[in-house]
Amino acid sequence: CERHSAPTLELRGGMLPADPRWTIKSDAHAGFVAELVADGPDADQKQLEWIPRKQRAEVRKGLANGMTVRTGTSALDRQQHYAVYAESVRNLGTPVFPRGLFEAVLDAFGEDADILTVLKDDVPVASVLSLYHRGSVMPYWGGGVWAARGLRANDVMYYALMNHARARGCTRFDFGRSKVDSGAFAFKKNWGFVPAPLSYAVRNADGLPPRDVNPLSPKYRLQIALWQRLPLPIANRLGPWIANGLG
Repeated sequence: CERHSAPTLELRGGMLPADPRWTIKSDAHAGFVAELVADGPDADQKQLEWIPRKQRAEVRKGLANGMTVRTGTSALDRQQHYAVYAESVRNLGTPVFPRGLFEAVLDAFGEDADILTVLKDDVPVASVLSLYHRGSVMPYWGGGVWAARGLRANDVMYYALMNHARARGCTRFDFGRSKVDSGAFAFKKNWGFVPAPLSYAVRNADGLPPRDVNPLSPKYRLQIALWQRLPLPIANRLGPWIANGLG
């Protein structure tokens, strides 16, 4: 921390340090990973039946809305994904990452990354950029526009991604980590994923208080509410600059 003038250093994964200057946190985040159904006849239907009843009903409602699904990494896929994702995080009150980050990831990972987009009447309403590694699909950056909720487009998106990943040879769906008691945490549990607590080691620079970057913290409520009201062009212009300092 001191060498790079960083107020806080956090270690995620691997061996946790025994040094008493480090604080071990095991109650803030959980990971969500589940096995996909075996590929074969009626695998899509079996995958749908794997989803718990209440969430499965939401997926069925979305499938009845006549949306289409497209996957790829073309310029159009990239443009539509960033537009949808940027609007989604603005609506959540979060600054968006720069578009160049997503371009760099897609270019660097090649065939191990792609975009799945859900469209209604040829208009993108939900989109997710996923990575593929050692039999796992990892939906990294996904979201939907305002209309996605009523259309159940996000539900269709993740179900379609399960089927798409299985067709690519994946056997696991890694839904990533979420903050405990957050909306994303509840959403993933509703899909049938069992939360696995994650342990991180945190060290603060000597003499400095713990850094609070938790968006659920009361001190961020006003900032989040104000960001949600920003016009999208302004949020997209300011977001990458602000996101750079949010570790």
